Amino acid sequence: MAEAYIVEALRTAGGRRGGALRDWHPADLGAAVLDALVQRSGIDPAAIEDVIVGCVSQVGEQSFHIGRNMVMASDLPDSVPAVSIDRQCGSSQQALHFAAQAVMSGTQDMVIAAGVESMTRVPMGTPVILPMQAGIGIGPWPKSIRDRYGVNEFSQFTGAEMMAQIYGFSREELDAFALSSHRKAAAAADSEAFEREIVILEGVDKEGNARRHDRDEGIRADASLEGLAELKTITANGMITAGNASQVCDGASGVLIVSEQGLKQHGLTPIARIDNLTVTAGDPVIMLEEPIPATRRALQRSGRKLDEIDLYEVNEAFAPVPLAWLKEIGADPDRLNVNGGAIALGHPLGASGAKLMATLVHALRARGKRYGLQTMCEGGGIANVTIVEAL
Repeated sequence: MAEAYIVEALRTAGGRRGGALRDWHPADLGAAVLDALVQRSGIDPAAIEDVIVGCVSQVGEQSFHIGRNMVMASDLPDSVPAVSIDRQCGSSQQALHFAAQAVMSGTQDMVIAAGVESMTRVPMGTPVILPMQAGIGIGPWPKSIRDRYGVNEFSQFTGAEMMAQIYGFSREELDAFALSSHRKAAAAADSEAFEREIVILEGVDKEGNARRHDRDEGIRADASLEGLAELKTITANGMITAGNASQVCDGASGVLIVSEQGLKQHGLTPIARIDNLTVTAGDPVIMLEEPIPATRRALQRSGRKLDEIDLYEVNEAFAPVPLAWLKEIGADPDRLNVNGGAIALGHPLGASGAKLMATLVHALRARGKRYGLQTMCEGGGIANVTIVEAL
């Protein structure tokens, strides 16, 4: 089978809800990443054969085909097509999979996988809330589904609490993991470890004054266990708080995927090679533990041993997710989310998949490492796994 290569992988620095990126329309936010991919790689934008965009809340400013709107807002020519997809939190990781599959099949030679989510301008849950407020329908889960699974709704907060209990984690362990995420992210930002992957934008401060936006706003360098312990739990008698869960975030990301033929034709130098693409599904009620069996399958299908994987990016949707993954996979915690994760850096839903890939590839190259594995839990009990080889 033909190979698929990553030529460039970029992301915006995360913006807090109502923060530095609050004035950016999501189409413009995503367009900024598309333009940066073209500029940094030096490709002819007309050579791009498709743009695949992940976005979860495709309503309001993210409706009416956000992928095509990103292209229209960018410097790419009108001849570049686009498609918008939703695999919940794994949307842009799946966009990467679709792009790689197109290249590996020989169907296309140059595809951009991207993602965008403005959680300030299109709040999480809006696609469900708006019709319900208007008295339209009964929501996404009909009686047949609710009866089958014995629940009235599927909640990731419930799933996170279930994972903490099933895998035996204490509140103190969850908070300690959250603190480590902030400390690693702060160290990475201070050492300019993110400089290569971040697209610098013009943001605004609290007063609305223009300022350079090149640092993830969610990082709390002054975080402490004492401060985290004071936060209230989301549910009564639970362990999940705003401190040990991922942060609401505005952001965009993108990865340029090219075939070997495309590399030669356009004189491009790849920074990574796609080694394995895996997606699995399981229990939609607990939903967040699927990265565990998905990782096992990815390793088995790739023929790689865990010891061969130098770095892991496991999305920190909630602290129990990467902690359970470490425990069950038997992975080295020192290789996990080495520059911090979504608890500190934010989780811009549809943009997180390509965002994590940008961080993973550049972290591998900066450390002179070879193989990296990325995975994340997704609504409905789905998980993507991507293994890459840094070049």
